[in-house]
Order: sequence, then structure tokens, then C-alpha cells
Amino acid sequence: MKKIGFVCLTVLLAAVFIFTGCSKKEAAAAADPNAPVTLTVWCWDPNFNIYAMNEAAKIYRRDHPNVTINVVETPWDDVQQKLITALSARQTDSLPDIVLMQDNAIQKNVLTYPDAFLPLNDKIDLSKFAQFKVDVGTIDGKSYGVPFDNGATGTFLRRDIVEQAGLKVEDFNDITWERFIELGKIVKQKTGVSMVSTDATGPDFIMVMLQSAGTWLFDAQGNVYIKDNPVLRRAIDLFIEGVQSGVILLASDWNAYIATLNNGTVASTIQGCWIIGSITAEASQSGQWALVNTPRFSNIESVNYSSQGGSGWMILASSKNPDAAIDFLDKTFAGSTELYDTILPSSGAIGTWLPAADSAVYGEPSDFFGGQKIYEDLVNYAGKVPKVKYGIFNYEARSAVTQGMMDIMQGTKPIDTALNDAQQEVEFLMAQ
Repeated sequence: MKKIGFVCLTVLLAAVFIFTGCSKKEAAAAADPNAPVTLTVWCWDPNFNIYAMNEAAKIYRRDHPNVTINVVETPWDDVQQKLITALSARQTDSLPDIVLMQDNAIQKNVLTYPDAFLPLNDKIDLSKFAQFKVDVGTIDGKSYGVPFDNGATGTFLRRDIVEQAGLKVEDFNDITWERFIELGKIVKQKTGVSMVSTDATGPDFIMVMLQSAGTWLFDAQGNVYIKDNPVLRRAIDLFIEGVQSGVILLASDWNAYIATLNNGTVASTIQGCWIIGSITAEASQSGQWALVNTPRFSNIESVNYSSQGGSGWMILASSKNPDAAIDFLDKTFAGSTELYDTILPSSGAIGTWLPAADSAVYGEPSDFFGGQKIYEDLVNYAGKVPKVKYGIFNYEARSAVTQGMMDIMQGTKPIDTALNDAQQEVEFLMAQ
């Protein structure tokens, strides 16, 4: 028994020694500031988000040559689906360190998966960002997102096409949605070109119209506001008129939508300012574009300003290098004027980090937009955008409205039935 006990003790001590030695080595590696680190990032849009992240990586790498930023192009729908799949199964090995999250999806993701994302209040100075952007990522006093882009919309016009129709850029400024369609009919008649395009797979155009009137698919109490929403009904009526008259061109998907802007199929787009990166990607059109504000309704209280999109960077709690991820975002998107000075002219990335707005770059004229100081204009637009309550079930509501619009346009349901069905679907999902 003594020999067996001695052998067991020896094996045990050896195991402890090996384990302790390994632990020390691992700890030493982790403590080594020069140890190689790779941070994986999921985001979409090569001309905007991916470009910005790659530029941030270049800046950070100058002082942190051991850190590699691995940017994986991931469409937004895929980002959301992959997160849901992995987090629901508690299989987080496949997840990135950093993910770009659309503003109106942050709250639902955090509430659904409360332990999946790192709160950043005491790690990054979020007081230097526009407060409304911080608010969309704050739940129960904890802020989970590093705000990124501003979603202020504008009407981006092909100056040459509207002038070919006998119109001027100024004719489109401070106008109503009704007048926009009237002018669009003139452009279509005179040039054969549709006035504006939108991605038919989503309700972005309708959402821009709603926010110009300070309303959404949920009321201030978070209740579904679809079937009895007069602004939504008017927006759908105008949208259908635009489609049926050829003023609005429905693109089959996002890539087809971008193609309409680059190949001269349409005379404009009404979109968040982040679309600038996709517009300017077609260098041959330099000088032919102009910017005016967003239309409003004629008989509904509304303004010539709206928003579409906007997003923030979030860190997954499952990250193997959370400190490096935090430091990277802190030194770049939350701390580098150089970054915003670099990405603004090329992509139109108007950030919400307040120190960046003091940069002289914002006052520089854009050759692509005929010398117009579009960034000053867009910052001015952003300050006038009505706030709305997006709701936790925002994407479910958007999807239901999209289906309702398809039913209405295809003639399978009258508007009352389509909107009532959409409302019931969202209410059912919320009750689960």
C-alpha cells in the first residue's frame, strides 16, 4: 500500500508540475504584449464598413504590429442569422471578436442574449459620441456598442440627367414626396430614365418616409402601429404610385440596386449618407452628382430630413482577446481623428464621434459632387432628423410590412387586409 501510495503521489505531483508549468507558459504568453493576436471582424459593404475597418487596422497596426485584423465580409442578414444560430446553440467558437450591428437591432440582440456581448461603459469613453447613438446601444445602464456611422439621409441626384429633363437640382430641394413623384414623371417622360431606385427585398424607402414624419411601426409605448398608422398608409399609396408610373424602379436585390446607381439606370437615390461610398465607386460619374435634402409629406406633419441605417461595433463576450478588441476600438473608432479624416472623403463615412466633426475635412468641397460641401450639408441634416421608437421587434415588423406591400402591389390583398395581417403577425411574434 505504501508503494502504491508513493507511486500515486509521484504521478499526482508530476501532473501538478506539468499543469502548473503549462499554465505559467500560457499566462506568460497572454501577458506578452508582443504575442501575435488576430481579431476577426464581421461586417458588410466593401465600399463603406469594410473599407473603414481596414483603414482602422492600418492605423492601429503602426503601434501594434503584432495585431492582425481579419475582416470577413458578411452580409447583414447573414450576420444576424449566424449570431442567432451560434448563440442559441451556445456554440460560440465560430463567432468573431467584433461584429458590426445595425442600430435598430442592438437592443433585441442584447436582451435576447444578455451574456453574449461585453458592456463597454467603463472601458471606452462613450461620452464623446452623439448621445442618440449611445442611447440605441444602452440597455439597463450598460452600453454595448461603439457607435459608428451616421444614417442621415439625402436625395443624391444625377445633375446631368435632371438637367436633360429641363429641370435643375434646386427644384428637388425642400420639396414634398408628392412633388418628388411629379418631378420624377417629368424625368421619366423626357429621358426614359426612372427617377429613383430601391431594393425590392426590403421596405427601406417606406421607412425613410415614415421617419420624415417622426413615426414608425411601433408607438411610443412599444405597441405595434401598422394597421391604423395613417402615415404608413399614405407612404404606401405614394410608393405604389411611384412604382406604377415608372418613377420608382424596384431592383431585385441589393447588388442590383447599387448597379442602378453606377450604370445610369436612375436619376437619384434617397438613402443614408453611407451610400456615398457606393456612388463614388463609379469614377466616370465624377462631377455629375449633387445632394439635396429628403422630401416630406404635403398634408402630414413632417420635415425634409430622415435617417436610414446607422450601426455600431460590438465585442463578443466569447472573444479570446477581449482586451485587444477593446483597445483596438478605443484607439481607432473611439479615438482617432486621422481615421475619420481618411474614410470621410472616400466613403462618406460621417461618424458620430464628436471630435471628428471639428475636422477641416468636413468643410472641404467634393469634386465628385461638383464642388458641393456635401459633408457640411449632411451634418446639418443629421441634427434635424426626427427621433422614432424602432421597437425590439423592428425587423419582424419590417418583414411583415414588406410582405404586405408585395401583396398589395400584386393585387392579392387590399391595403386594409394586408396591413391588418401584418399587424397580427408581429403581435403574434411578440407574444411568443
